[in-house]
Amino acid sequence: MSTGRIQFAEQDGTFVLKFVGEVRLTLCSALDATIERIFTALNFSAIVIDLTETRSIDSTTLGLLAKLSILSRQKVGLLPTVVTTHNDITRLLQSMGFDQVFNIVGDPVPCPECLDDLPDQDQSEEEVRIKVLEAHKILMGLNESNREAFHDLVNALERPGG
Repeated sequence: MSTGRIQFAEQDGTFVLKFVGEVRLTLCSALDATIERIFTALNFSAIVIDLTETRSIDSTTLGLLAKLSILSRQKVGLLPTVVTTHNDITRLLQSMGFDQVFNIVGDPVPCPECLDDLPDQDQSEEEVRIKVLEAHKILMGLNESNREAFHDLVNALERPGG
């Protein structure tokens, strides 16, 4: 069982996602559903990803965050903001090329009490495999280093029975 959670709030067109603890694959279905929900909103002004309480974050989650940024730029012309106060998380984001697709800042998000946990999502192994594959392809598209790092994983996931 994952020790992490993702919280969500929306207020006056600002969407906030807060990642707490160890954020892993098990939370990705709920995150992906929330990303889809964000882009159906009519009153859209900002997206903030709060990583100030994140201990670790896996590559699938990072790929979904990159997807969020790409959709935000395509659909509303906005660059989302990532808030991080931990040097190791900041270095990870920069190594993945996130400084090109997010505004990375060190100021905590106001109103943490406004956030609610995302609901659990039941997904088949195949649905999870497809999300992991999509997330890693997005990461590979950010820079050459990611392309090399995730090439073998993506190939394995694309194989029948992968």
